[in-house]
Amino acid sequence: MNRFPFSLFPFTLLRKLIILVRTLYKISIGHVNRSVRMQLMLTFAICLLAGSLTYGLSSKLFGEMRRAAVIDYKFGIERIDSEARSLVNELSSLQNQRDLSGGGSWGGRPEFFENHVNRMNDQKFKVLITDLEGRVVFRSPNAAETNVEIHNVIGNAMNARTDLDYGRKEFSSFYPVNYLGQKSYLIVSGIPEPHITYQKGESPLSLLSAVAVFILLFYFMTQKKMRHIEELAGGLRIIATGNLDYRVVERSQDELGSLARDLNFMVEDLQKRIEEERRSERLKRELITNVSHDLRTPLTLIMGYLRLLHDKGYETPEQASGYISIAYHKSEKLKLLIDDLFEYTKLSNRDEPLYKEGVAINELLDQLLEEYVTPAEEQQLTIIRTIPKEKLLVRIDVDKMIRVFENLLGNSLKYSLKPGEITVSLRHDYRYVTLQVSNRAEWLSDDALHQLFDRFYRVDASRSSNTGGSGLGLAIAKSIVESHEGAIWAEQSGGQIHFFVKLKLV
Repeated sequence: MNRFPFSLFPFTLLRKLIILVRTLYKISIGHVNRSVRMQLMLTFAICLLAGSLTYGLSSKLFGEMRRAAVIDYKFGIERIDSEARSLVNELSSLQNQRDLSGGGSWGGRPEFFENHVNRMNDQKFKVLITDLEGRVVFRSPNAAETNVEIHNVIGNAMNARTDLDYGRKEFSSFYPVNYLGQKSYLIVSGIPEPHITYQKGESPLSLLSAVAVFILLFYFMTQKKMRHIEELAGGLRIIATGNLDYRVVERSQDELGSLARDLNFMVEDLQKRIEEERRSERLKRELITNVSHDLRTPLTLIMGYLRLLHDKGYETPEQASGYISIAYHKSEKLKLLIDDLFEYTKLSNRDEPLYKEGVAINELLDQLLEEYVTPAEEQQLTIIRTIPKEKLLVRIDVDKMIRVFENLLGNSLKYSLKPGEITVSLRHDYRYVTLQVSNRAEWLSDDALHQLFDRFYRVDASRSSNTGGSGLGLAIAKSIVESHEGAIWAEQSGGQIHFFVKLKLV
């Protein structure tokens, strides 16, 4: 097509027409492929066309087998009418010659006209010319009429042309003419000559074959769609038995394909919900184990020391004071654990309101890091900060967000490999600011990394509240960040673990 000389005018128009037809074809095919309704309409139209063609062919075939002879007078009527028109043409020609000669009289009847009338007499056709009142002014030798009822002649001429069951009777062809300078009527009458014709008969096989072709073609053209529907129904039955790993095949782009995609999405979402529910049940069981242990240990110690004090099981007042101090310290840890549980419950259920205000997060982070310099140095750790000087304003609940930062920094101090470094950086793009806290730590498996923010999860299940905390710190941090429409996640690379907090700028 590129070698064709489309640069010439007719071919440029042809090229645009071809491109238009091709574009319309692609658009039509695209719409048909995306709509079951249009596919059924197109299938019905094709089947109806095929049925109509079959009906026409079968009518031709079976109708010819049932031909019947019929006497037809139409040819004879047309012959009489044709002779009358030829006479009208001759009279018109004579009138034109008279007009050209100056309007004089005809000077007698032309021989050609009379010869034509005599020839028609041999064919048993009568020729009459009457005035407007019906009086005969000219007649052929075989005509005896001297007066004609014009009304009856017109009725005979009209009825013969509209009567489908015309029998063998006289037919009159009627035309207005100009004869001898006067307005007249030309009437040619005769018995139409019959002809034998053959007409096709009607056969029920024509309609039956057309219906059969329509049904069979419609069945085979819709068979693929019906198999797809049956496949979807079968897949739904398999899924209903509890096999959530089964997926139906998406075979088209139309509504059935959309139904298959939605069905697979529903099953996948249901599977995720069930897995999440199972994981929640597992975490609840871990909660019972962890919390029972974390609550029982300090409570047992508190009760033990209080019993010693109650039974005066001490030797000196200083020893009693030590017992009281230990019991008080354990009760504080018990209260912190209960507070964490209570706070996490409120944050998870969105029961606790947020008191948001605009804050420069870089300044807030600088102040917070100053408090961690000394504890970090005591544990042979160095805090390296990369914080921009420009104000990065975010709208947050300051107390709750400080809780998030303290949790991340506290974990870094607790679990970093000593000696080492803790890197804190802050960067921003067009709409968001991202905090990153990184430190060297023990390598975690992918599952452990993904579960860091799950409630009551500890990397080492053997850790107690003395070393591992309650297991709620990162879960609380995640709830706080998500309540601020932010995101928190963890990554690891090069022997380091990285925590990220992403918040929207004001």
